[in-house]
Amino acid sequence: MDTPSFKEDHISQIPALQMLMNLGYTYLSPAEADRQRGGKTTNVLLEDVLRKQLKEINSIRVSATKTSIFTDENIERGILALKNLPMNEGYIAASERAYNLLTLGQALEQSVDGDKKSFTLQYIDWKNIGNNVFHVTEEYSVMRSTSKEHYRPDLVLFVNGIPLCIIECKRPDMKEPLKQAISQHLRNQQEDGIRSLYVYSQLTLSIATQEAAYATNATPEKFWAKWQEKFGNDEEERNYKNQLQELKNKPLPVSIKEQLFSDRFKYVRQYFDALEQEEILPTEQDNYLYGLCRPERLM
Repeated sequence: MDTPSFKEDHISQIPALQMLMNLGYTYLSPAEADRQRGGKTTNVLLEDVLRKQLKEINSIRVSATKTSIFTDENIERGILALKNLPMNEGYIAASERAYNLLTLGQALEQSVDGDKKSFTLQYIDWKNIGNNVFHVTEEYSVMRSTSKEHYRPDLVLFVNGIPLCIIECKRPDMKEPLKQAISQHLRNQQEDGIRSLYVYSQLTLSIATQEAAYATNATPEKFWAKWQEKFGNDEEERNYKNQLQELKNKPLPVSIKEQLFSDRFKYVRQYFDALEQEEILPTEQDNYLYGLCRPERLM
């Protein structure tokens, strides 16, 4: 099959999106992602998703037989606490604050049956992964901190509307694609960049079809790591590889493809439809996405 002339990094980006959707992420077009954050490129949280999830996954245990809910006011306080990170204290301090909120929750006072106490609002249900919602979007436009210009990471993964993973995709045939992807991540995290997005991220990925690397926030290029899955025995390894192979070759539902290929990717729809008729081997970027980004592993 002839490969079309791909624009930019779509030869890496589209297969990554397909794999992530097969892993359980719901695709949001750039326009829908903007709607979910109120049309503000200074706002990086999908607040509509977050607000709904905070109500879904949280409750207040009053007694062994009775529970209550957080008030709307406390839900908004919880969102505000997650938004108002101490960036003035430095990027690392703000990242640590975000991490603590995500893992420990936010204490909020509320009166229940006339008794005022402090209760913890959780942003993520760490005990029951299925209670959380997972989204992926592409070209997520975020206004830079010191100008009206924007940076647009290729892919962003959200858990309950919170951006926990940021991915840069590069063409494998460009010069040093992985180096360029890492450089872009580091540029984005400069003081004049989009730290407002990265401060929530717990994982950054650079992928270029047949090579990849991963890191956490503010990691210099020389310390980016290579992922290698560890197996307890041969059967465990076979099952892992078989599952990855199945996911790689699992066709997306037509309704999802209509959404994915409706805009920027429309010009290669026919090519990717034809690929579904072939058996395709997983690439290195597939290994990384499956190994690091599937919901149960990301959590």
